Amino acid sequence: MTERERFTKALRREPLTGLVPHFELVFYLTMEAFGKVHPSHRVFHQWKQMSGDEKKAQIHDVAWLYVETAKKYGHSAIFVHSDSLNYEDAAPVLEEIRNISGGEYFLMMHGDPTFSIPDGEHMTEFSSEMYEEPEKLHDQAKRSMERHEAAARRFSGSGLLDGYALCADYCFNTNPFFSGEMFDEFVVPYLRGIIAAYHDMGFYVIKHTDGNIMPIVGKMVDCGPDALHSIDPQAGVDLGEVKRMYGDKVCLIGNVNCGLLQTGTDEECAADVKRSLAQGMPGGGYIFSTSNCVYTGLPLRRYEFMLDIWKEFGLYS
Repeated sequence: MTERERFTKALRREPLTGLVPHFELVFYLTMEAFGKVHPSHRVFHQWKQMSGDEKKAQIHDVAWLYVETAKKYGHSAIFVHSDSLNYEDAAPVLEEIRNISGGEYFLMMHGDPTFSIPDGEHMTEFSSEMYEEPEKLHDQAKRSMERHEAAARRFSGSGLLDGYALCADYCFNTNPFFSGEMFDEFVVPYLRGIIAAYHDMGFYVIKHTDGNIMPIVGKMVDCGPDALHSIDPQAGVDLGEVKRMYGDKVCLIGNVNCGLLQTGTDEECAADVKRSLAQGMPGGGYIFSTSNCVYTGLPLRRYEFMLDIWKEFGLYS
């Protein structure tokens, strides 16, 4: 099977042999690993001034970096940092990745129209609007969902894209930003709606949010995503518990503790990797990853150490 096929089997919670699939939502350490700036940090401010050959070179270099990262670190899927609302810019990158890799990998982009935790500058305003101007927020949410649906229709049937990662964060480490009632009103209808729309177009859907998801995890599962990422242990979320509660309904992705990878001892890291595999693997429906991403500042040696343990203990018979 290709890595793409293995990844989709895990999303469908079907039995697998060999290594449990692995991917990272983002692998930022490309400078350390390959001597190249990560694609998300490149600003093509002169894009409109470039010749056709210059654009092709940029697209090829970005696609090459995505594919080489997946090859070197055993990723089954690639999250492409491109504007999913802009087909003209995203499609050439996706096509080049397909060409370079021979269609080996599952390709996804961000495509979440739902509200996330507002930044500090807008948090008070947004909180007030939920109570005082709910119709304004509903209008924003509907228009955002319509834009994402329209963009996805252009990718549907193209063979360039396999799915979407919905990356709106809903939770702090202590609790969700939204109360249960507010989540039901301002998030659930649009989360359920966009997931259904993507599914109708043939795309898989992974819902990402960090933090303590436990008060709302059932609500998210009921919206019908194929997988939840990242099952955050730094917020006290227990992968084994979520697996027991919802493992028959949704694939789980995570949840090696990023904090331990950065600051813990080798012994602590090894124990946490083994714990994640032991809790996630039984019965399938599990994809191995960190509890967030491979971020700048996380030692590459520690990520590679994590992968050594995965290769030893992450095998299905």
